[in-house]
Amino acid sequence: MSRAARDEALEAAYPGVEFRPHTRGWLARFMRAPAECVHLKEGEPFMAALSPDVLYLRGKASPQRTPQRPEASLCCACLVGVLEPALAAFDGHGVLFEPDAQRLSQFFFVAAPDFAAGGLQPEVAAAIEQRLRDRERASCEWDVLCERRAHWTWFSQQEVASLDETAWITGARGQRLCSKHAARKLCRLFETLRAANIEYMNLPYGGAGAYLWI
Repeated sequence: MSRAARDEALEAAYPGVEFRPHTRGWLARFMRAPAECVHLKEGEPFMAALSPDVLYLRGKASPQRTPQRPEASLCCACLVGVLEPALAAFDGHGVLFEPDAQRLSQFFFVAAPDFAAGGLQPEVAAAIEQRLRDRERASCEWDVLCERRAHWTWFSQQEVASLDETAWITGARGQRLCSKHAARKLCRLFETLRAANIEYMNLPYGGAGAYLWI
């Protein structure tokens, strides 16, 4: 990809984000290194590698959108600026598991048809699919009056600390949220993290699925 084409793709995918000039140059393109926002200087405690349209299925990168948006390394503020409107605009349905801030290294969305190829055990996939059905016709339960329909069910760490316990997934009440308020809740969580190194993150795709973490 030429410099002009890469710059155009970055600007389209990350409006308002300013990138470090040397991470947009020919050497970065040759090394296939992601562009970095200008805030990612030495010592920055929060970094997230966002690959908007890539999902790893059976260990191989699988693009979920054409054209595929470029990967970028972002600080917390730049990540929130991209993530919040993207989640708020998502018109599908999902469940969202609050990550453990002390262990978080990847945070990714897997659509329901990709659960098996995405590495979920059959019993975990079945439990999540049940909760996707439970969400139907629910109203948003944000802490202010919201008349929107819920598109997400949020599970806190206290409710579901590990995906290994399917009884927690099926038994937890969760919080039903519309897309706007699910986006706000997740971004508020990221904003409270003093430090994080998220090595891989993507954006929702398809009609229904789950945000998982490892």
